[in-house]
Amino acid sequence: MCRILGLSRQSYYYQSKPKKDESELEEVVAEEFIRSRKAYGSRKIKKALSKRGIQISRRKISRIMKNRGLKSSYTVAYFKVHHSTCNEAKTTNVLNRKFLRDNPLEAIVTDLTYVRVGKKWNYVCFILDLFNREILGYSCGEHKDAVLVKKAFSRIKEPLTEVEIFHTDRGKEFDNQAIDELLTTFDINRSLSHKGCPFDNAVAESTYKSLKVEFVYQYTFETLQQLDLDLFDYVNWWNHFGCTVHLATRHRLVTVTRDWRSESLIMSSDVLTLARQSNFNC
Repeated sequence: MCRILGLSRQSYYYQSKPKKDESELEEVVAEEFIRSRKAYGSRKIKKALSKRGIQISRRKISRIMKNRGLKSSYTVAYFKVHHSTCNEAKTTNVLNRKFLRDNPLEAIVTDLTYVRVGKKWNYVCFILDLFNREILGYSCGEHKDAVLVKKAFSRIKEPLTEVEIFHTDRGKEFDNQAIDELLTTFDINRSLSHKGCPFDNAVAESTYKSLKVEFVYQYTFETLQQLDLDLFDYVNWWNHFGCTVHLATRHRLVTVTRDWRSESLIMSSDVLTLARQSNFNC
């Protein structure tokens, strides 16, 4: 019969393989998407699943996300025109875009951003350690001023005497005598970005982008107390999970494990060597 029909025996006996049940994979992808506060796309989800020992292609993750209607909040564009007065101080850019640091508290950076609370604009301040992108201190308030920055400093648990460089942009809220006295007391060198150059503070700018997409745009805040409580939860999530994934996504080769009982930082020496060779700059 095969000879008459011009078919090979292999084709005659061929049976299509049944489709694999992907329900478990779909649940894992959906779980990781929710865990990321609906922010991760296929690339970040693939990296996160790889850390859990689950190997799956980006194409399959994209297909699962499309079928389930899972859309990363990073795909939505947001625009806002913002004008501010520039700090004309003669302080130089000591940091000089050297964002890769070998030791904790060697250099910390900060910035402020706006958050809608009820019908008014409120503000959030983060202080980041460039060593591992950990949020050391944070604050929120109704006014964009030096008081907000000092409040963020007050929440830093590590000794401020170990901080070497404090870098900011040229916002007027950082041009304040109280902040100058604080830096002088703990012998911290001040560093300012060049005028009109946001790239000099790229790590802080990038972190605030993550804050808005992963946190601010996901919720509605009716009171400042609600914002402060939810911000505490976000900072805790960022320091335990978010910042490590962001480091890998931004092609940083540094991985940090924090032992929360002994408050010690452990860094893999071979990974650190690769990081130095990469000479990464944001």
